[in-house]
Amino acid sequence: MGKPKALVDRELCLACGGCISVCPQSAISMHGMRAFVTREKCISCAICIRTCPVGAITGEVY
Repeated sequence: MGKPKALVDRELCLACGGCISVCPQSAISMHGMRAFVTREKCISCAICIRTCPVGAITGEVY
């Protein structure tokens, strides 16, 4: 089993961009005014999870 990767709940995402600015791997981008995580780039650092003001990002094991 791998480490948890960031997963965005698109219904909760406010498109504030905070997660994009803190991701050290540039694994998060905007798609249709919501954040999207490229799982292959995610290194499971959880910085985005701690940064999201509405808790729209969680860790999911893939």
